[in-house]
Amino acid sequence: MKRRRMWSMLVVLIALGLALPAHAQKQPKKFRNWPIGASPAEIGKRVADRLLATPYSNYGNPGPPSQITYPEVATWYGALTFAQVRQDTDLQSRLIRRFQPLFGDEAKLIPNPVHVDNTVFAAVPLEIYIQTKEQKYLDLGKTFADKQWENPTTEGLTPQTRYWIDDMYMVTMAQVQAYRATGDTKYLDRAALEMSSYLDKLQQPDGLFYHAPDVPFFWGRGDGWVAAGMAELLSSLPKNHPRRARIMDGYLKMMKALLRYQDNDGMWHQLIDHPDSYPETSCTGMFTFAMITGVKNGWLDSKTYGAAARKGWLGLITYLEPNGDLRDVCEGTGKKNNLQYYLERKRLTGDLHGQAPVLWCATALLR
Repeated sequence: MKRRRMWSMLVVLIALGLALPAHAQKQPKKFRNWPIGASPAEIGKRVADRLLATPYSNYGNPGPPSQITYPEVATWYGALTFAQVRQDTDLQSRLIRRFQPLFGDEAKLIPNPVHVDNTVFAAVPLEIYIQTKEQKYLDLGKTFADKQWENPTTEGLTPQTRYWIDDMYMVTMAQVQAYRATGDTKYLDRAALEMSSYLDKLQQPDGLFYHAPDVPFFWGRGDGWVAAGMAELLSSLPKNHPRRARIMDGYLKMMKALLRYQDNDGMWHQLIDHPDSYPETSCTGMFTFAMITGVKNGWLDSKTYGAAARKGWLGLITYLEPNGDLRDVCEGTGKKNNLQYYLERKRLTGDLHGQAPVLWCATALLR
């Protein structure tokens, strides 16, 4: 009788395990059992719906934009990947419909790919192509990625190279997405060469990055672009790629450095090494995304970095409004060799610089 009960319990446990989605069974422990209202599925849907309910953003300024801006691109890309991983065909359709006017009446909003901030636009049509296989999206996105490497420098870099750390995401996403869409390794080689050059130029001995060679400050979102760019590139870069070891070394050094600066509530600050600066949400989201990706791919120790990533996610979403807007997002920031300039950057609510990494995190947690 006792043995029969044990067998019955075993059957129930097996059945419960089989009833869970495959991805849920594989999730690291730190990425399961979310508090009520904190699940990545719920949060991601709220933020994606907010994007669809909002007109194109002009960097958070009043009035319509003259072109699609890179924060819009980063958020749109995040919403598309979230819809795919959730197999939410309704959300996917609405996100794709949002793009249709850009082939017609709103074509003037397509940016001119002469600058990294414009060229990253390619990530959205290329993601739509990856999901739909409709040729027009590939043609548009590929044109941007190819124009970025017209007339390369003598070192083989894009002429758009300027050595601002933001570029380590902007250049990476245009080229990596072109690789993901086409399978052509020239795009990966470009991204890896560019990333290696920026690592050599901007990463400091402690693992963090100056905003630019002449601006010796660890600006949170700037370093966030770096972390996210390396995570995206390493996710697609083959293990035998000649530049993978260099990029992985830079990534691991950065992740180790970030552990030292994370607050107990999971947040990182507007200036990473200045605890007197405010806890800032866009960089927190970007660092959290990079750590989630590292844990999921086995690059980072699951116990240490899984705990940091969970803490980052739970801290980040406390700044999320019921309507899907995120608070305490640093305003757009140029480079300036002035500490006070960074310390006094305004905190915005609903700025897409912050919404984007929330979606990246939600997608990464659900993969």
